[in-house]
Amino acid sequence: MNEPDPADLSAVIARIYDAAVDPKDWSGAIESVCLFVGGDQALMYWHDALKPDVDTLFRFNDDPHYTRLYEDRYAALNPLFPAFAFHPVGGVVSASDMVPDAEMQGTRFHREWLAPQGMTDSLGVVLERDATRGAFLTVQWQGKPMEPAARYRMALLAPHLLRSVAIGRLFVNGRRREAALTGALDHVEAGVLLVSETGRLLLANARGRRMIEEGRLLREVGGRVRATSTVADRAVFEHLRAIGERDGNPGDDHAIPLSDAADGHWTATVLPLSDERLGSTGVAQGAVAAIFVRSPSQAVVSPLESFARRHHLTASEIRVVEAMLRLTGVDAIADALGVAGSTVKTHLKHVFRKCGARTQAELIRMIAGLSA
Repeated sequence: MNEPDPADLSAVIARIYDAAVDPKDWSGAIESVCLFVGGDQALMYWHDALKPDVDTLFRFNDDPHYTRLYEDRYAALNPLFPAFAFHPVGGVVSASDMVPDAEMQGTRFHREWLAPQGMTDSLGVVLERDATRGAFLTVQWQGKPMEPAARYRMALLAPHLLRSVAIGRLFVNGRRREAALTGALDHVEAGVLLVSETGRLLLANARGRRMIEEGRLLREVGGRVRATSTVADRAVFEHLRAIGERDGNPGDDHAIPLSDAADGHWTATVLPLSDERLGSTGVAQGAVAAIFVRSPSQAVVSPLESFARRHHLTASEIRVVEAMLRLTGVDAIADALGVAGSTVKTHLKHVFRKCGARTQAELIRMIAGLSA
């Protein structure tokens, strides 16, 4: 696989971080992402996994007519949901990974929304999520197959997209949700702290402030962020010094252990930032790095997601089960999902076999039991 030109990669990453401070730049950032991975159009949007509630935030080269149709009518028919919303934050996945082409082509969603636009595949990344709702960036292909290199290129950008979203939370100051990805998911976000080269704390999100107040992993001493672990504290200081010496260009990850596995295996990732990029806000001038503090522990998930993971359900099986929880009868489920009744029966048969349930009532009880 040919490596992308480092200058091209750097330019896209720079635009992504520009959007962290000024959300108006997201439109240009997703354009750069789309062209870098080789797609034809791109969308950044919120999508509820369990109901057709969609909010498009930023777009590039889409057809506004079809975007409105999706929001108003076809979101409920999209075979990728709710399974797409169950993917890990930062995970990159294509539509064809989740739903085989032959199966997709048998859906009303394909006949009425994908096919008229010439859509052939899409590649998405989960930007943030809670139990039932998430923010996503998707790049779509029209009239041509997705090239294998596209997935690799998107994976190179995914960590920077996540960090930009997290940094953007620090500059909300009452903006509307449409202005930045800052909705209501702070409890699943990492602690984010903007610091100077000496570790002086300049800005922190709510999670980061709580971590410092608790003093278990981090503390503030003389205005500086200090790790409670001596080894970790020394490592953070060395990384900040190195970042200052190379003028704060976006670089590689620096994951520093803050605790052992028994205490959640918390780590700090030090991300170089451009002082010029952040200084224009007037609140973070002098910042050379963002420190992200996170644990690999999973966020709280819905009973449906727990059930799907436990029994290794496919995207289509998850979709049928979700519809079964709110609708009665195969015909009603088939109509709601835009597929044939025989397709619903086939998927339910597979689900019954995987989980050992014999009736829909038993299946519902199994899922409900996971919420306890």
